[in-house]
Amino acid sequence: MSFFQGIARVSWVGLAALAGLAGCASFSVQQMPSNSYNHRVQFLVMHFTAIDYQASVDALVTGKYVSSHYLIPERFDDSYPGGDDLQVYQLVDEHDRAWHAGSSYWQGRQDLNDQSIGIEIVNVPRCERPMGHHFMDPEQSTEHGDGRLCIFPDYDPKQIELLVKLSKDILARNPDIGPTQVIGHSDITPSRKNDPGPRFPWYQLYKEGIGAWYDNDTVNKYWQQFSQSPPSLGLVQAALRTYGYGVLETGQMDAQTLDTLSAFQMHFLPWHVSGQASDKTAATLFALLEKYFPARLEKLMQRYAKEQLPDVAPVTLPPLGQIDEVFPQHNPSERQYVNDRRIFKAYAGQGEIIIDSHNAQSADIMINGQKLNIQQPFKANQQYRYSLAKRTRNGINVLQVANVRPLGAEIRVTIPYPTLTEAKTSPYNFKAVDKLIGDDIAQGFPGAVLMVVKDGRIVKQTAYGNQRVYADDGSQLPSPEPMRVDTLFDMASNTKMYATNYALMKLASQGKLDFSQPISRYIPEYRGAGREARTVKDLLTHTAGYASSIHFYEPDNALGKHFFSQNKAKTERLLLTQVPFETGRNLRSLYSDTDYMLLGILVERLTGMQLDSYVESQIYQPLGLHHTMFNPLHKGFVKGQFAATEIQGNSRGGRVDFDNIRTYTLQGEVHDEKAFYSMGGVSGHAGLFSRAQDMAVLTQILLNRGGYGQQQIFSATVLDQFAKASDKDITQGLGWRRAGNGERAWHFGPYASPQAIGHTGWTGTVTVVDPAYDLAIILLTNRKHSPVTDNEQGYGFAGDEFETGRYGSVVSLVYEAILAKP
Repeated sequence: MSFFQGIARVSWVGLAALAGLAGCASFSVQQMPSNSYNHRVQFLVMHFTAIDYQASVDALVTGKYVSSHYLIPERFDDSYPGGDDLQVYQLVDEHDRAWHAGSSYWQGRQDLNDQSIGIEIVNVPRCERPMGHHFMDPEQSTEHGDGRLCIFPDYDPKQIELLVKLSKDILARNPDIGPTQVIGHSDITPSRKNDPGPRFPWYQLYKEGIGAWYDNDTVNKYWQQFSQSPPSLGLVQAALRTYGYGVLETGQMDAQTLDTLSAFQMHFLPWHVSGQASDKTAATLFALLEKYFPARLEKLMQRYAKEQLPDVAPVTLPPLGQIDEVFPQHNPSERQYVNDRRIFKAYAGQGEIIIDSHNAQSADIMINGQKLNIQQPFKANQQYRYSLAKRTRNGINVLQVANVRPLGAEIRVTIPYPTLTEAKTSPYNFKAVDKLIGDDIAQGFPGAVLMVVKDGRIVKQTAYGNQRVYADDGSQLPSPEPMRVDTLFDMASNTKMYATNYALMKLASQGKLDFSQPISRYIPEYRGAGREARTVKDLLTHTAGYASSIHFYEPDNALGKHFFSQNKAKTERLLLTQVPFETGRNLRSLYSDTDYMLLGILVERLTGMQLDSYVESQIYQPLGLHHTMFNPLHKGFVKGQFAATEIQGNSRGGRVDFDNIRTYTLQGEVHDEKAFYSMGGVSGHAGLFSRAQDMAVLTQILLNRGGYGQQQIFSATVLDQFAKASDKDITQGLGWRRAGNGERAWHFGPYASPQAIGHTGWTGTVTVVDPAYDLAIILLTNRKHSPVTDNEQGYGFAGDEFETGRYGSVVSLVYEAILAKP
């Protein structure tokens, strides 16, 4: 017998005898047993050593700060002196505390060394991380994340035979250890340990009466339910904690949840260790709760039922203006002078008020402190419309309603949002900006349209140059097509704002979207590899961790042939389930088309309509914007109405080639390759076409804080949430680009207020909306309709090198013209 065998073999009879001798030697104590007590040992914890026998002995017997009550070696271990004759070694008496659990939690108890017996089993897995890889994503640096590759060997059957006998003896001596208290090291400390691993035979032990397991029929019952209506992640976290795990409910797929789910799956679903809250995982968890904690399960299922109920928002008609309310207001404040008062935006000499009587005969209605001289008494069921031209002023105006008679009667007051008018003559001197663009046109810049909106009036709309200069073969047309003020342009990334963001802001205003929620709440299949942790806001702020772009349309794209797609349905599947993250969540802002491709899909899921159908029918057409749409050549428009973009399709002058590439001059077809080839022309990041007049209305909606005429597109509250600066970047809102404090002068120029928002588009479009000046600037160019030239970066478009095509100078000169007028 070896030394280690000798020190380990202590008979339980001998221990009892020693205890008896000690008792005889002590003074007499009268026994009066209490019913209020339990045993010190509450848990049996299984470990693997992850090192061979000799190294395990060195660590557990002679080492410091780590030990265990028992050690079971394995056969075929060259360092084990006993050969095939396996022995169980006791290293620490069960009455004493062994240091095996460390910082740990199970079923409300912490630091389980004081309350548990630990069994170490010699088993050597191999876990590796990529060589030289520095993890950016905290989820990938965890015990169970994708950043580790672990190979787990099978356990020696002889080991397990001894383990079963030992465990039965321990359970017989420690009756407080119930089935759910026989656990693995990874169960009690999932973020630090993964032992005893997915190959540990928990089910075999259960059949021997050791530990917990589920009933298959019960799992199937919950799976049938959860596969149709999955429980929320927060509920799964609560259920895990109910069973015993130390996970905190956050409602987010964070690192602790990934680790805990992995530990649970290694214990009960070793063939399905994904770290994700799948329907099978949830079904298994709830089956265990039904078997072992039925009373606690009842509360969880009551919560599940409540969470499955659809959010029933009160049905309210959209407001018909910036004010659309009944007076006297319901539930008035106790502060007298805050009741029945509102503000509205107007411009001097403009505005209208609409009054509907609800059994009222008279009322005092004041605008900016002046009482309106209106016909009274009111007639029942008759609407009154009055001009406010003599009462309004530029900016904020005040409405007050008082003395609605008789008592109990009401009136409904509607004041529409301002609408644009066209200045007959511009009060501003735009000669400098005209000269800049004119000089560029003379030097070869293709064309532009400039629209300026100030104080509710279109004070400039000018077309410059040509909308098409080059033929399909790259030669110049003998007669270029001149630019017109109503020429339509490929808006490129301005699609993100004036299509996708407008849709999201409208849905948020209707209570159908909470951008702080995980994307998976609205798109259930958006799961795996950390997707559950990503929120709608992460996409809006470009902090989800996606790369800037994925060339789905190219077979040899950077992600491989699996990601080649020129089919919208396939592209959407890839976006939702396959596209990897380049960095971790919220580590940095990386502008990404992928974010807005996903947001476009989100709009479609929330509305049940294609993105183009939704924005065209629910936003543009009610506003009378019939020249703003996706895929215009499919909707009655012809090429001659559009500014051309690239001369030879997407070939960069013959430098690029891929399947189905276009090689003719693009005109009326979206230039962006992902939008055209991979998304059928309709995507959340690109594909929108519009003209300057329509864009003027869309920008005025922002200046009006949400609406136009009697159409509210989104609420002022939602606009404020989308337009405010992110916590990490003053130039980034929810999608919107912000001027900040001059940090984006190349876009907004040096004069923009910190509140200015807007966006740019790769084809040559830029918008600036500055509420501090009540100003909107829309510059639409076809700068990509120019020769491709070689440069240090490889190649570029000649149009990008002109000041007009670089935005900031044009925007600056517009501001100077506005600011120069006293």
